[in-house]
Amino acid sequence: MYENLLPRFLRYVKTETRSNPESTTTPSTQTQVAFAQTLKQELIDLGMSDVFYNEKNGFVMATLPSNTEKEVRSIGFIAHMDTADFNAENVNPQIVENYDGQSVINLDKAGRYTLNIEDFPNLKNYAGQTLITTDGSTLLGADDKSGIAEIMTAMEILLNNPDIKHGLIKVAFGPDEEIGVGADKFDVEQFAVDFAYTMDGGPVGELEYETFSAAQANITIHGKNVHPGTAKNTMISALQLAIDFQNSLPQDEVPEKTDGYQGFFHLMALSGNVEEAKMSYIIRDHDHDKFLARKQMITDIQNKLNSRFNEERVIVDMYDQYYNMKEIIEKDMSIVELAKNAMLELAIEPIIEPVRGGTDGSKISYMGIPTPNIFAGGENMHGRFEFVSLQAMEKAVDVIVKIAENNAK
Repeated sequence: MYENLLPRFLRYVKTETRSNPESTTTPSTQTQVAFAQTLKQELIDLGMSDVFYNEKNGFVMATLPSNTEKEVRSIGFIAHMDTADFNAENVNPQIVENYDGQSVINLDKAGRYTLNIEDFPNLKNYAGQTLITTDGSTLLGADDKSGIAEIMTAMEILLNNPDIKHGLIKVAFGPDEEIGVGADKFDVEQFAVDFAYTMDGGPVGELEYETFSAAQANITIHGKNVHPGTAKNTMISALQLAIDFQNSLPQDEVPEKTDGYQGFFHLMALSGNVEEAKMSYIIRDHDHDKFLARKQMITDIQNKLNSRFNEERVIVDMYDQYYNMKEIIEKDMSIVELAKNAMLELAIEPIIEPVRGGTDGSKISYMGIPTPNIFAGGENMHGRFEFVSLQAMEKAVDVIVKIAENNAK
């Protein structure tokens, strides 16, 4: 039943599809366009219906028609094609069969990079399983090619087993999730389902319907550079203003000091000199009012610093990125219960926790299709220590099939 899952996944991760935040095209890289065409052909070969590639938004979509006479809600399953900002060229996946849950796994031949239980205690959860790792030089790409492989395999199972009754199902594989713009052009009228799930979570059991609300603030600071020997009462250091800006924010409300429902300000980049400095922040919170208060704090600091001068020297370009999808999904929790019950029937303990991030479902939910997030199995995303268990991916396939089956009941 799963015989094509691992070969499919290995084929996907060996295809480079890293997104590019500096690009102005959709998708942001041509490698994603090429990969989308490959997925399109694979969907056709499987026997899916209405397979097409949307050149305007970079999404590949396909339909599995209903095989039941009952009137049931239609479901979508979504995953993203791109990988994150880490080396993704020449991915060389390693297979560790029957891992014992204790041993150190050498990723590279020199043993410079290892998976070990001291640094990665979750390895203990994978005793007896087959792990797919990197060779230490790249990321793996399980985020989110495991999701694509799982959806594709689940559709293959449903096509090959017509005795499993299900309603109409649509699938979508899209670009640029890792740079936060993939779902911006998602066509909900084209997808046209009652609800959907992104297969983009981490370890087995994750079921998420709460995300951060997110904003970004890009700050430009204009200084005045004069000779330091005659600078008194004349020089305005853009770097010092940048330091003052950062020091005006709550020092404990940063990613490295927060967890759970705690929000943060994250200074991602700082560059410049006395004449000009640039800063880039991301702002995150699960609570709507606290999210608004965080953005107001950025504005208040801007105004306070500018009040020192007779002209505006601190310029803030702040914009919202996505919102907590809980505000949409909690209006009809039946779709969360559907996924939860599917897991329970498969002896998978649901882990329902807030996402300290966002998914494509964050935006798609606000576009009109409520879209929680389900585990895809990967661990240690976005770097050389990424790995995924084959058995975890098989369980994700089972969840997709069980959701489709239970929805038809």
